Amino acid sequence: MALTTAPPPTTVGRDTSRVRLRHRLSHLDMKVSPYLFISPFFILFLLVGLFPLAYTAVVSVHDWGLISGQGDFVGLQNYIDVLNQPRFYTALRNTFSIFLLSSIPQIIAAVAIAAVLDQNIRAKTFWRMGVLLPYVVAPVAVALIFSKLFADQSGMINALLGMVGIGPIRWHADVLASHVAIASMVNFRWTGYNTLILLAAMQAVPRDVYEAAVIDGAGRFRTFFSVTLPMLRPTIIFVIITSTIGGLQIFDEPRMFDQLGLGGADRQWMTLTMYLYELGWGPQKSFGRASAVAWILFLIIVVIGVINFMITRRIASTGSKTGGKG
Repeated sequence: MALTTAPPPTTVGRDTSRVRLRHRLSHLDMKVSPYLFISPFFILFLLVGLFPLAYTAVVSVHDWGLISGQGDFVGLQNYIDVLNQPRFYTALRNTFSIFLLSSIPQIIAAVAIAAVLDQNIRAKTFWRMGVLLPYVVAPVAVALIFSKLFADQSGMINALLGMVGIGPIRWHADVLASHVAIASMVNFRWTGYNTLILLAAMQAVPRDVYEAAVIDGAGRFRTFFSVTLPMLRPTIIFVIITSTIGGLQIFDEPRMFDQLGLGGADRQWMTLTMYLYELGWGPQKSFGRASAVAWILFLIIVVIGVINFMITRRIASTGSKTGGKG
């Protein structure tokens, strides 16, 4: 009868140590791997986002020139000088005017187009891809095309208006007309992008909710306003926030609206980013004041973002309370 011999104690100890080491490595991998996966974003954000932001804050409190470089520490004097300039308030007015004229119609149109694309129509994929085509067009190309369409003398828009008895509009001279023209460019580029975001949210709505609404006798419009829109509130708030950030930083469209790129003879469509560019690279070449404008714009965006966040939390809390009561 053969006897089985037990493995030496050293072999058992090595196997146990390997099992423990593998267990520790596996446990460490589960803890560290998620952070390694998201680390490239934070590294890039640190290099191209946070560091320039901090460096701009340093520049904004110094007398910093393009050629001379860092000068004397001036504290908040650059901010005071900027706030005392009438052109700053003109740029601020133009920025908010173009932002409102573009964002509000853009979101309304995006919701309407997404509702149509959410229906059972033919060639749905074709139309969904089609609404995104303006987004992939270069902003400079869009600005050049629209600047010709909205030309004061030979523009196609004025020609079409003339067919219905409306006189030519001075798109490059009047303040409101120039804002409408630039807002049209922004709407052309970004409506399709927001449409796809809202369409994805619409398709995520449970279909049994629509079936219940139909059983209760609700029509299409009643279902849309009573079911679809309330379910889209978080997504609509997200679209509003992103549109706000992009709208307040608008630069390409107004910059390319004419050949000079100065925002008009009286700066009637000059935005804050264009004013920033003019301070940094114009005749003054004051990087300190340009950085001050950048930080003022950053603070404006932060304030509006906080307001939107508070509205989002209130809407979410209201929705959860309503759901709890039901």
